[in-house]
Amino acid sequence: MPTSPSHETPPPDPAILAGLLSRAVAGDERAWRELVGSYGPRIFALAQSRCHNLDIAEEITQSVLATVAIKVRAGAYIEHGKFEAWLFRVAMNRVRDFARSRKRSSQLFHNDHEETAATADSRNATPTDNEQLSTLRQALEQLPEIDREVIELRHHGDLSFKQIAELLEEPLGTLLARHHRALRKLKQLMDSAMNPPGQTLNKQTASLRGTP
Repeated sequence: MPTSPSHETPPPDPAILAGLLSRAVAGDERAWRELVGSYGPRIFALAQSRCHNLDIAEEITQSVLATVAIKVRAGAYIEHGKFEAWLFRVAMNRVRDFARSRKRSSQLFHNDHEETAATADSRNATPTDNEQLSTLRQALEQLPEIDREVIELRHHGDLSFKQIAELLEEPLGTLLARHHRALRKLKQLMDSAMNPPGQTLNKQTASLRGTP
Protein backbone atom coordinates (compact mmCIF):
# COMPACT_ATOMS: atom_id res chain seq x y z
CA MET A 1 0.00 0.00 0.00
CA PRO A 2 1.80 3.15 -1.15
CA THR A 3 0.39 5.43 1.51
CA SER A 4 0.81 3.13 4.51
CA PRO A 5 2.74 4.49 7.52
CA SER A 6 5.66 2.13 6.91
CA HIS A 7 6.52 4.16 3.78
CA GLU A 8 6.39 7.53 5.50
CA THR A 9 9.23 9.98 4.99
CA PRO A 10 9.83 12.90 7.37
CA PRO A 11 7.98 16.11 6.47
CA PRO A 12 10.26 18.65 4.77
CA ASP A 13 11.22 21.85 6.52
CA PRO A 14 9.44 25.02 5.32
CA ALA A 15 12.17 26.09 2.90
CA ILE A 16 12.36 22.67 1.24
CA LEU A 17 8.56 22.40 1.21
CA ALA A 18 8.27 25.70 -0.65
CA GLY A 19 10.71 24.40 -3.26
CA LEU A 20 8.85 21.11 -3.61
CA LEU A 21 5.55 22.92 -4.10
CA SER A 22 7.07 25.18 -6.76
CA ARG A 23 8.43 22.17 -8.60
CA ALA A 24 5.13 20.31 -8.23
CA VAL A 25 3.26 23.28 -9.71
CA ALA A 26 5.68 23.15 -12.64
CA GLY A 27 4.80 19.50 -13.21
CA ASP A 28 7.81 17.86 -11.56
CA GLU A 29 6.63 14.29 -10.81
CA ARG A 30 9.56 13.58 -8.49
CA ALA A 31 8.61 16.57 -6.32
CA TRP A 32 5.03 15.33 -6.17
CA ARG A 33 6.18 11.84 -5.15
CA GLU A 34 8.18 13.38 -2.31
CA LEU A 35 5.10 15.27 -1.13
CA VAL A 36 3.02 12.08 -1.27
CA GLY A 37 5.70 10.18 0.65
CA SER A 38 5.71 12.82 3.38
CA TYR A 39 2.00 13.44 3.77
CA GLY A 40 0.21 10.40 2.36
CA PRO A 41 0.80 8.17 5.41
CA ARG A 42 -0.39 10.88 7.79
CA ILE A 43 -3.59 11.40 5.82
CA PHE A 44 -4.06 7.63 5.73
CA ALA A 45 -3.63 7.36 9.52
CA LEU A 46 -6.17 10.14 10.03
CA ALA A 47 -8.70 8.45 7.75
CA GLN A 48 -8.08 5.02 9.24
CA SER A 49 -8.67 6.33 12.76
CA ARG A 50 -12.19 7.33 11.73
CA CYS A 51 -13.35 4.61 9.33
CA HIS A 52 -11.48 1.57 10.77
CA ASN A 53 -11.21 0.10 7.29
CA LEU A 54 -8.01 -0.04 5.27
CA ASP A 55 -9.66 0.01 1.85
CA ILE A 56 -11.83 3.01 2.68
CA ALA A 57 -8.91 4.82 4.34
CA GLU A 58 -6.86 4.27 1.19
CA GLU A 59 -9.74 5.53 -0.95
CA ILE A 60 -10.05 8.69 1.15
CA THR A 61 -6.28 9.23 1.02
CA GLN A 62 -6.15 8.89 -2.76
CA SER A 63 -9.12 11.24 -3.12
CA VAL A 64 -7.42 13.88 -0.97
CA LEU A 65 -4.11 13.58 -2.82
CA ALA A 66 -5.86 13.77 -6.20
CA THR A 67 -7.75 16.91 -5.15
CA VAL A 68 -4.59 18.54 -3.82
CA ALA A 69 -2.63 17.63 -6.97
CA ILE A 70 -5.27 19.21 -9.20
CA LYS A 71 -5.45 22.39 -7.12
CA VAL A 72 -1.67 22.75 -6.76
CA ARG A 73 -1.02 22.22 -10.46
CA ALA A 74 -3.85 24.58 -11.39
CA GLY A 75 -2.40 27.29 -9.16
CA ALA A 76 -5.43 27.16 -6.86
CA TYR A 77 -3.29 26.76 -3.74
CA ILE A 78 -2.88 30.33 -2.49
CA GLU A 79 -2.37 29.86 1.26
CA HIS A 80 1.40 30.11 1.00
CA GLY A 81 3.22 29.07 4.15
CA LYS A 82 0.22 27.09 5.40
CA PHE A 83 0.35 24.03 3.16
CA GLU A 84 -0.08 21.44 5.92
CA ALA A 85 -3.09 23.20 7.45
CA TRP A 86 -4.64 23.53 3.97
CA LEU A 87 -3.89 19.89 3.11
CA PHE A 88 -5.43 18.57 6.30
CA ARG A 89 -8.45 20.84 5.89
CA VAL A 90 -9.11 19.00 2.63
CA ALA A 91 -8.51 15.68 4.42
CA MET A 92 -10.85 16.50 7.30
CA ASN A 93 -13.58 17.50 4.85
CA ARG A 94 -13.27 14.08 3.20
CA VAL A 95 -13.35 12.33 6.57
CA ARG A 96 -16.42 14.34 7.61
CA ASP A 97 -18.12 13.43 4.33
CA PHE A 98 -17.45 9.76 5.06
CA ALA A 99 -18.78 10.07 8.62
CA ARG A 100 -21.98 11.70 7.38
CA SER A 101 -22.50 9.12 4.65
CA ARG A 102 -21.92 6.29 7.12
CA LYS A 103 -24.60 7.68 9.41
CA ARG A 104 -27.07 7.93 6.54
CA SER A 105 -26.31 4.51 5.14
CA SER A 106 -27.27 1.15 6.58
CA GLN A 107 -24.43 -0.56 4.71
CA LEU A 108 -22.11 -2.66 6.88
CA PHE A 109 -18.53 -1.67 6.09
CA HIS A 110 -16.90 -4.43 8.13
CA ASN A 111 -17.55 -7.81 6.50
CA ASP A 112 -15.66 -11.07 6.54
CA HIS A 113 -13.94 -10.36 3.23
CA GLU A 114 -12.59 -6.91 4.06
CA GLU A 115 -9.29 -6.24 5.75
CA THR A 116 -10.29 -3.83 8.47
CA ALA A 117 -7.98 -1.58 10.40
CA ALA A 118 -8.77 -3.54 13.53
CA THR A 119 -7.66 -6.78 11.88
CA ALA A 120 -4.44 -5.26 10.60
CA ASP A 121 -3.60 -3.63 13.90
CA SER A 122 -4.21 -6.84 15.83
CA ARG A 123 -2.06 -9.21 13.78
CA ASN A 124 0.94 -9.01 16.07
CA ALA A 125 -0.86 -7.74 19.15
CA THR A 126 -1.54 -9.59 22.38
CA PRO A 127 -5.14 -10.09 23.60
CA THR A 128 -4.57 -7.28 26.11
CA ASP A 129 -3.35 -4.95 23.34
CA ASN A 130 -6.41 -5.78 21.24
CA GLU A 131 -8.72 -5.09 24.16
CA GLN A 132 -7.08 -1.73 24.83
CA LEU A 133 -7.23 -0.79 21.14
CA SER A 134 -10.91 -1.66 20.97
CA THR A 135 -11.58 0.30 24.15
CA LEU A 136 -9.73 3.32 22.77
CA ARG A 137 -11.76 3.31 19.57
CA GLN A 138 -15.03 3.00 21.45
CA ALA A 139 -14.01 5.86 23.74
CA LEU A 140 -13.10 8.06 20.76
CA GLU A 141 -16.53 7.41 19.26
CA GLN A 142 -18.12 8.82 22.42
CA LEU A 143 -16.28 12.14 22.27
CA PRO A 144 -17.95 15.20 20.71
CA GLU A 145 -16.99 15.54 17.05
CA ILE A 146 -14.82 18.63 17.52
CA ASP A 147 -12.89 17.08 20.43
CA ARG A 148 -12.29 13.92 18.46
CA GLU A 149 -11.02 15.92 15.49
CA VAL A 150 -8.50 17.74 17.67
CA ILE A 151 -7.11 14.45 18.99
CA GLU A 152 -7.01 12.88 15.52
CA LEU A 153 -5.29 15.85 13.91
CA ARG A 154 -2.73 16.00 16.70
CA HIS A 155 -1.98 12.30 17.19
CA HIS A 156 -2.73 10.84 13.74
CA GLY A 157 -2.18 13.83 11.47
CA ASP A 158 0.87 14.87 13.53
CA LEU A 159 0.01 18.55 13.18
CA SER A 160 1.25 21.18 15.59
CA PHE A 161 -1.27 22.88 17.86
CA LYS A 162 -0.73 26.10 15.91
CA GLN A 163 -1.59 24.34 12.64
CA ILE A 164 -4.69 22.74 14.16
CA ALA A 165 -5.81 26.11 15.53
CA GLU A 166 -5.46 27.62 12.04
CA LEU A 167 -7.28 24.70 10.43
CA LEU A 168 -10.20 24.81 12.87
CA GLU A 169 -10.10 28.61 13.07
CA GLU A 170 -9.84 28.65 16.86
CA PRO A 171 -7.58 30.70 19.14
CA LEU A 172 -4.51 28.70 20.15
CA GLY A 173 -5.34 28.95 23.86
CA THR A 174 -8.85 27.63 23.26
CA LEU A 175 -7.47 24.78 21.18
CA LEU A 176 -4.94 23.79 23.85
CA ALA A 177 -7.63 23.78 26.53
CA ARG A 178 -9.92 21.71 24.30
CA HIS A 179 -7.16 19.16 23.66
CA HIS A 180 -6.43 18.87 27.38
CA ARG A 181 -10.10 18.35 28.24
CA ALA A 182 -10.55 15.86 25.40
CA LEU A 183 -7.61 13.74 26.57
CA ARG A 184 -8.90 13.83 30.15
CA LYS A 185 -12.38 12.78 29.01
CA LEU A 186 -10.88 10.04 26.83
CA LYS A 187 -8.94 8.66 29.79
CA GLN A 188 -12.07 8.71 31.95
CA LEU A 189 -14.05 6.83 29.30
CA MET A 190 -11.31 4.22 28.92
CA ASP A 191 -10.93 3.77 32.67
CA SER A 192 -14.68 3.37 33.01
CA ALA A 193 -14.83 0.83 30.18
CA MET A 194 -11.91 -1.25 31.46
CA ASN A 195 -12.97 -1.05 35.11
CA PRO A 196 -16.79 -1.11 35.26
CA PRO A 197 -18.27 -0.16 38.68
CA GLY A 198 -19.63 -3.67 39.28
CA GLN A 199 -16.31 -5.27 38.41
CA THR A 200 -14.43 -2.90 40.70
CA LEU A 201 -16.88 -3.64 43.53
CA ASN A 202 -16.45 -7.39 43.02
CA LYS A 203 -12.68 -7.02 43.20
CA GLN A 204 -12.94 -4.99 46.39
CA THR A 205 -15.34 -7.54 47.92
CA ALA A 206 -13.04 -10.41 47.02
CA SER A 207 -10.15 -8.54 48.58
CA LEU A 208 -12.12 -7.97 51.79
CA ARG A 209 -13.05 -11.64 51.97
CA GLY A 210 -9.40 -12.54 51.93
CA THR A 211 -8.61 -10.14 54.74
CA PRO A 212 -8.13 -11.85 58.14
